[in-house]
Amino acid sequence: MKMLQVWCRFAGSGKIILLVLLALASSALADTRGKLTGHMTVSKTGEPLIGMIVILQGTSMGTVTDVDGYFVIMNIAPGTYNVRFSGVGYESKTVQGVVISSGQTTTLNEKLSEQVIVGREVVVVAERPIVDTRQTSSVAIMNKEQIAVLPVQNLQDIVNLQAGVVDGHFRGGRKGEVQYQVDGVSINNPLTNDPVVSLDRSVLQEVQVISGSFDAEYGQAMSGVVNAVLRSGRNDALDWSAEMYVGDYVGFGKNSKYPYLDRIDPLAIQSYQLTVSGPTGLPKTTFLLSGRKLVSQGFYLGTRVFNPTDNSDVNAKIINPTGDNKLIPLATNDEWSGQFKVTNSSLEGIQLSYQAILSLTNNKPYQFGYRYNPDGVKTPRSYSLVHGLDFTQMLGEKVFYTINLRQNKIDYRDNKYEDIYDPRYYQAKEPKSGGQDVYDGAIIQGVDLGRYMEKTTQNIIKASLTAQVTNIHMVKIGAELQLSDITYGKPGVIDRDSITGALIPYVNSPLFPAPQNYTPISFSAYAQDRIEWKDVAVRGGVRVEYFNARTTVPSDLQNPANTITGYPTSEPKKTTPKIVVAPRLGISYPIMVNGSIYFSYGHFYQLPAINTFFSNSDYSVLKNLAGGSSSYGVIGNPDIKPEFTTQYEFGMKAQLSDYFGIDGSLFYKDIRNLLGVEIIETYNSSRYTRLTNVDFGNVSGFTLALDFRISNSLNASLDYSNQFALGNSSDPSETAVRAAAGKDANPREIPFNWDQRHTLNGQVVFQVPNNYSLTAIAKYASGQPFTPIIGTGFGADLEDNSGRKPSSVTVDVRAEKQFAVSGIALTGFIRVFNVFNTSFFNGFVFSTTGSPDYTINPTASDRVQLTNPDRYFAPRRVEIGIAIHGSSMIE
Repeated sequence: MKMLQVWCRFAGSGKIILLVLLALASSALADTRGKLTGHMTVSKTGEPLIGMIVILQGTSMGTVTDVDGYFVIMNIAPGTYNVRFSGVGYESKTVQGVVISSGQTTTLNEKLSEQVIVGREVVVVAERPIVDTRQTSSVAIMNKEQIAVLPVQNLQDIVNLQAGVVDGHFRGGRKGEVQYQVDGVSINNPLTNDPVVSLDRSVLQEVQVISGSFDAEYGQAMSGVVNAVLRSGRNDALDWSAEMYVGDYVGFGKNSKYPYLDRIDPLAIQSYQLTVSGPTGLPKTTFLLSGRKLVSQGFYLGTRVFNPTDNSDVNAKIINPTGDNKLIPLATNDEWSGQFKVTNSSLEGIQLSYQAILSLTNNKPYQFGYRYNPDGVKTPRSYSLVHGLDFTQMLGEKVFYTINLRQNKIDYRDNKYEDIYDPRYYQAKEPKSGGQDVYDGAIIQGVDLGRYMEKTTQNIIKASLTAQVTNIHMVKIGAELQLSDITYGKPGVIDRDSITGALIPYVNSPLFPAPQNYTPISFSAYAQDRIEWKDVAVRGGVRVEYFNARTTVPSDLQNPANTITGYPTSEPKKTTPKIVVAPRLGISYPIMVNGSIYFSYGHFYQLPAINTFFSNSDYSVLKNLAGGSSSYGVIGNPDIKPEFTTQYEFGMKAQLSDYFGIDGSLFYKDIRNLLGVEIIETYNSSRYTRLTNVDFGNVSGFTLALDFRISNSLNASLDYSNQFALGNSSDPSETAVRAAAGKDANPREIPFNWDQRHTLNGQVVFQVPNNYSLTAIAKYASGQPFTPIIGTGFGADLEDNSGRKPSSVTVDVRAEKQFAVSGIALTGFIRVFNVFNTSFFNGFVFSTTGSPDYTINPTASDRVQLTNPDRYFAPRRVEIGIAIHGSSMIE
């Protein structure tokens, strides 16, 4: 009820109410359910079998074959099932281990013999194809069994294993161009375009990563989609599991590149996780409850030589440290996370569920400058909640609809002390450095005075209607309404008075305004048809998206603050609603037995993170703009258009033998209207920079994935990505920075910062079910670009991003052994990340050498940087743990 009241508050105009009604009437849920289809015939004659019964064992789902022997079962939750076929006069047959995946079609074409022996039943094990030849783009799907044996812990670890993904960049796009969903509903924070919550692998039923073009049902993304499907409880059993592991980072010995890391603390990393699921005791009602606690001290350590309240006379070089010289972790994680889900299906054809995902974090970021004054660092605190209702009703065997009401909340605070008037601020005062001659310029007194807050509530209404209108056509129509309430900014600023020198708190002053509140609205609708005829697949659709920032911008940008007399005045002008139309098409066509070629094309639109184009959007700060002044930073622009990508993909998938499959694709992305800056000249010849849609880029390349299933115990995969990611700037403010530095600010095409030309991921899994397993993952990455420097001073830079960093390789492994004690299943495991202690993986390099290890420029900043371990990759991490599994069948 509370969520409905919030939605009504947003729907203050007739237009918005109409949009809500349209959303509920027409319906947009991403595919989190799968479909089972097939054709049943008589084994000897090939004639269609009519009226045969098809049942998913352990569920209430089933159907009968039509007059042509075809059957379809829709709205199936992802998982592994046993499918039973039966009918009068014919033998019964059970196919075990049938895998159903989100948004995919599983086909079982079965032949039954006439019954000779009464009661005879045939049992076979389903063969899962190495490649899915009906896919029309690049899609990777991993179920919970595959995830369980990998050296990964959370959703992001799984995503980074996929071909075409480079440190969060999908096929050369900027970060933040990926849509993250849980059970088909977005969990992206509109302020940052990052996921609101982090998901532990223990709650994941299936993960789907789309790195190629994607269907019309997905929006607000230009580079990819990640859809996580969460587990649910069972009606017939009470299941429980627990996992605990401890570990530490193991460095490079006494000459470690990380100070003090030769001291091993086996409890530096601790994780405790518990999951319980099963029936609630109410009719056909199940639950799942999971919780996790994670504590990590990280691998950056400093020494408490100083306290924040120390008072040294830096000018006189009189240093008075009062610290206790203890080793202090400089970057720590302290997280609580949990999930609750309850599902009811007591009414025929109706399923109602509520789920909540909660995360509480208290993570201290690494700040090298505070390595001798670690108590002066502020610690961000975050509370995140994703919760809501899902309602699904079958209107017939081949028609169902789903309505979702979700709310994504985040409350983020980043300050040393909550109260701006806290006396500890003014006792410690602002941070001060001892200069280059004292502790290499480290901060030796004071606390970080920075203050920031974010409070976001996003209410989402989604609905979908899916109908199998014929045996080959499945149609979906849908819509989605997102109502956001965002407040972010600085909750007061502590600044030094220019006359008295005292620290003064400013709260909502003209110079330091209070956090701003915004209530943008977005709406989308789509129609989509999936055609599956024999081995031919076609996915076509169109999506319409609407966005309204619901704020104002100056009507005349040449007099933005109305301070230039004698010229036209500027009035607040409402931002214009943005409407775009995005067609999508994908085709898969067979060219051989178990092999097909595919092609996909689509238009993809996305708004950048709101904190990018809303920030610094108060044009009144330009009231003192004078000729030639450029001290106001890049001014925000809430009236931007969505960024736009046209994507093409052509590929081939084939299963060349019983144990070998191949998937190769060529892709090209034309990227337009990227967020960049324009330089605006006022009536008095002053200039300022403002965000607008001017940047561009393009990405081309190919991926090649090989899958080996050598035996039931041994399988391996290898994928290679080659890409050329080019554009005029890697960051929206890059052009403004170039202009301020006196460089040529005209557009040009150079490699993006993340232009990693060669990426290779290899994976080997050897396992004996219910006994032991060993998994190894190797990653190779060629060097990303950097800008070389020759000499010092103006003009020393070479062409931007014309140099390449060193290439690198990392290896992660996981080994586990399963055993039983008193009927309880136990699993002992060990995970080692970065086994060979790779010290560099596309991180920082010195511009004079292209190496993280040395520089030929003996400046003070380079000397300090040579002592900063942050320029290196994370060292070897070892974790040892045990997992316990139990299940009790309920009659």
